[in-house]
Amino acid sequence: MEANYNEIFGLLTSGIPDNIQRLADETHPADVLQAVQDIGEENYRYLLVLPDDYLADVIDEADDDDKYKILKVIDPGRIGSVLNRMSVDEIADLIQELEDDNKDAVIKSLLRGRTKTDVAKLLKYDEDTAGGIMTTQFIAIYASNTVMRALNYLKTEVNAETSYYMYVVDKKTYKLVGVVSLRDLVMAPFDTLISEIMNDSVISVKTDEDQEHVAQVFTRYGFGALPVVDEAGKMVGIVTVDDVIDVINEEATEDIHHMGGITKEEKIDGPVKDAVRSRLPWLIVNLATALLASSVIAHFDGTISQIVALSAVMTIISGMGGNAGTQSLTIVVRALSLGEIDKDNGLKILFKETATGLINGFVIGALVSVIALFYDMNPWFGLITGLAMIMNMLAAALAGYLIPIILEKLHIDPAIASSVFVTTVTDCLGFFFLLGLATIAMPHLL
Repeated sequence: MEANYNEIFGLLTSGIPDNIQRLADETHPADVLQAVQDIGEENYRYLLVLPDDYLADVIDEADDDDKYKILKVIDPGRIGSVLNRMSVDEIADLIQELEDDNKDAVIKSLLRGRTKTDVAKLLKYDEDTAGGIMTTQFIAIYASNTVMRALNYLKTEVNAETSYYMYVVDKKTYKLVGVVSLRDLVMAPFDTLISEIMNDSVISVKTDEDQEHVAQVFTRYGFGALPVVDEAGKMVGIVTVDDVIDVINEEATEDIHHMGGITKEEKIDGPVKDAVRSRLPWLIVNLATALLASSVIAHFDGTISQIVALSAVMTIISGMGGNAGTQSLTIVVRALSLGEIDKDNGLKILFKETATGLINGFVIGALVSVIALFYDMNPWFGLITGLAMIMNMLAAALAGYLIPIILEKLHIDPAIASSVFVTTVTDCLGFFFLLGLATIAMPHLL
């Protein structure tokens, strides 16, 4: 059932303790957060009536920027209590955004006990790696334990991020050796050893693996959680599916922004100065590439001055090539981000894109040839325009495939600069093919 945010906000602002407790008992923290945000960010102060543990859950649901805004309205003497009830990975993400000088101060003054220790461990890892997005709140058991002992231990681990999986580790080295699901545990006799029911073919990721790879593993296997190990195979944490959803959204948003020449930091409701800082550099790069295309046109100014109709179809050739290149580019960049292109299928995909470019080129080229006759009733003009279209559509397909592949090999994010290069190729080559063919066939066009 869809949450009634007006009703939630009414309970929150009623000032009646029973209503507040009812809200905490029956409402998901994400719905309380949304109810307050729908009214306005200045109303974050109404969250202060919530108990510390529930308020921590509400903050966990917020974006990093909103976390800061909520923490700013909390009394300084209460912030430590709330922070220590939040998920350690969420606290680490929050502290990661602070200046280096402030990180140690926050850890020392506000965090305590196991939370302080776990957060300090997570801050050692890069925020875009498995270690950076994992949590240290997991359940580990030994293979020599019985089912009864494991169940009793499970009751004490109230802070674990998930209890659906228990990870079996070596007693001496803490190396990951297996995994047991909660279902297997409750279905087995109490005196059964964990070693008899565990799955020793457990899939894990290392702390330094990129978060995008972690998301691919989740997508491939459909896990609810994934263990994280260090270089020695020692288990250090788990990545849960909610963190991976955030990663997938973040990576998709980043790719879309990069393909549009925008930095990932720009927000839809951010200030004008941030938008200008994000967009202007790539606009300047686009200007440079546009000058390159214009230089190709300038080289053939004599041809254009004699065959004026060329100026009418030049934009058609370059524009259609750009659209075709963007189609191919979008498919390839997305496939690269999902790990769907490798050395085994790379050549097959190249042939597919080449064939697609040729077929589309012949169809669009034929249509453009007919359209060109309306500008200059000369069959040669239609033929040249159609050939230029075919050649540029083929070039667009090849550029849309090869450019992101090359950038990937150079360890450059294909989404960042691919669109600029593909557009440059289709503009320059489109003008070159059309004007070059027109120059060669000049006697038949005059």
